Amino acid sequence: MDTKTFEKFRKIVYDKSGITLGPSKEALVAARVGKRMRTLGMQDYRQYLDYVLDDRSGDETVQLLDAISTNVTSFYREPDHFKFLAAAVRKWIAQGQRKLRIWSAASSTGEEPYTIAMTLLEAVKEPGVDMKILATDISTRVLRICTAGAYEAAKLTGVPAELRDRYFEACRDGGDLRYVARQRLKNLITFGRLNLAHPPYPMAGPFDVVFCRNVMIYFDNEVRRRLLTEVGRLLRPGGYLLVGHAESLTGMLIDLKIVRPSIYQRP
Repeated sequence: MDTKTFEKFRKIVYDKSGITLGPSKEALVAARVGKRMRTLGMQDYRQYLDYVLDDRSGDETVQLLDAISTNVTSFYREPDHFKFLAAAVRKWIAQGQRKLRIWSAASSTGEEPYTIAMTLLEAVKEPGVDMKILATDISTRVLRICTAGAYEAAKLTGVPAELRDRYFEACRDGGDLRYVARQRLKNLITFGRLNLAHPPYPMAGPFDVVFCRNVMIYFDNEVRRRLLTEVGRLLRPGGYLLVGHAESLTGMLIDLKIVRPSIYQRP
């Protein structure tokens, strides 16, 4: 891939997703675009670039973003966030709240929203509590994995055995052990495609908690500000935004106050 072609791919990815690709990502882009090209039987990067630009349906742009976007996640990743969620939910329920709305803004392959669902089911024992989780991602490929809710056994090593057995069903797939989320877990979650770089978002909210973790590291400050403004709009007063431990929002917060590192609250 020559530099001029890389720059054009880089601009498409930024314009359509907000993801910033630095000059050092040229080899990564070439490798990931190359996989898509092989699927289409193409060998020339400029030919594929023209194919993306000529596709008026936008379907191939979605395929390009699926190929480029990074999806690194795990069950109970940054576990103190789920302990915080459980404590907050128990407090709200004790105060009489009977409706909970949580948004997993970058759900990747589903480990985060399924962990949120397990956390809610373990924390809330009172009957009649209306609990729903919205899980969104820009990648149609990972959303298919989310919806299926089927994971290799190794993916669940971070899930306590009693929770794994309570909320997942073991099955064999060609001799390989897999775990499939049980329906009671799936029933809490609605999955949908959403591009965080292009607010306003279609949801009305309000949400009690928004998980937007380890995604803003791929955005520049302008895209981050737009995203945070929307999160502030969608959070209810007293609701929380949780970001990745490695993410800093210094100088970008809109109507949010810091509770502790990586946890913010709408006053």
